[in-house]
Amino acid sequence: MKAGTAMTLNWQQEAAKYKDQMLADLTSLLKINSARDIEHKETDAPLGPGPRDALRQFLAIAERDGFTTKNVENVAGRIEYGQGDEIFGILGHMDVVPAGDGWETNPFEPVIKDGKIYARGSSDDKGPSIAAYYALKLLKDNGIELNKQVHFIVGTDEESAWVGINRYLEVEPKPDFAISPDANFPIINGEKGIVSYLITFKPIDGAAGEMTLVNFQSGLRANMVPQTAKAILSGAIPADFQAKFDAYLADHKLRGTITTDGEQTTLDLIGKGSHAQEPRAGVNAATHLATFLADFALDTKGGNYIGAIARLLHEDSRGHRLNINHTDDVMGDLTACPAVFNYTQDGVATVLLNVRYPKGVTAESTRRNLAETLADLADVTIDGHAQEPHYVAGSDPLVATLLNVFEAQTGLKGHEQVIGGGTYGRILERGVAFGALPEDRENVMHQANEYMYIEDIMNAIAIYADAIYRLTR
Repeated sequence: MKAGTAMTLNWQQEAAKYKDQMLADLTSLLKINSARDIEHKETDAPLGPGPRDALRQFLAIAERDGFTTKNVENVAGRIEYGQGDEIFGILGHMDVVPAGDGWETNPFEPVIKDGKIYARGSSDDKGPSIAAYYALKLLKDNGIELNKQVHFIVGTDEESAWVGINRYLEVEPKPDFAISPDANFPIINGEKGIVSYLITFKPIDGAAGEMTLVNFQSGLRANMVPQTAKAILSGAIPADFQAKFDAYLADHKLRGTITTDGEQTTLDLIGKGSHAQEPRAGVNAATHLATFLADFALDTKGGNYIGAIARLLHEDSRGHRLNINHTDDVMGDLTACPAVFNYTQDGVATVLLNVRYPKGVTAESTRRNLAETLADLADVTIDGHAQEPHYVAGSDPLVATLLNVFEAQTGLKGHEQVIGGGTYGRILERGVAFGALPEDRENVMHQANEYMYIEDIMNAIAIYADAIYRLTR
């Protein structure tokens, strides 16, 4: 089929033909626990066996269907189609965040129920990536010729340090422009800067309290609102401690338990995990547990740590109490998510604070403000590498074309969007995120019981097929 006849195709009808095979392939990917696992890395699996295996499976699907593929050191890969001087990139990822607690089903045994497919990675990003893949397959199967090269690049470390995509771009051709199926429709043409700050509390001497904080732990990753928190106490526990804890849980619609083992008492509190890009979407178990404990007489070191969390970090997602709040007219508010907490009685006392910042401030200027606010309590350092804010103007033909495709395929009005999340789209000057989650759907990425509507995956196949065709003809 020549390129010109593609305009006679009904993209939605063509996409519908692939439903059963798509679900089978998606299921094979979702069964792989592809969270970063450096502890079990191997020579041929530098990010752990799961990311390697998911990458290999994705490329195997493409090879089965007759595509040329390339595996880059088991950290990234490419699927190729089309010919031309320019390269159009599709940027997806096969890694997932840790499953965490609170699942009603096995997060790596996909379940289809009520039109949704439940599994870790279903919406971030295996479901959207398989939709983009089937769009490319649809074009190939119909013999549609493209006038640009399409490189479907898949990474395996998007949720952490971007090792895969960075290595790929070091050794392979860089796309001229790209989309990333890793966010929402109609389009994401702006992404806030991303940085994590390690807050390390200063050593402090002082008296014992009625209770001693032995240990406080919460959080899995910097990009997740912590769903669970645990505190271990020793010493004289007040008689009304359980009653007050139960009352706090009831007042805030939370769940939790208190258990006693010898001289130690353990508190577990369950909140609601979510993506760190919008902390208000979750319920931070750690800051709630600290807020409860702050009303009791703890030892000086423990009380200092717990009191600071309750006073400065609890339910302040815009960073007002930390004096780092900032708003940009286009990109919106800075957000602050206290994500990982680590305290031991005789050792460390840290909080990892994940910040998404708009234009108008920098990672370093925010660090200075944070350090000034916490000067008497803690030292503040940037943890890892900060990502600068990214924006592609609405006047760019890439943005305009994608919005036209969205409107043609959905009948809805397209518009620009900025998010606090980070996608591979930001790695290119002309890169944007495009779908696959409809704007009105609940975003359950990084949450327990993650799912994606199968209908949304099918619609995304049609949208992506139309988009690839228009951008490469």
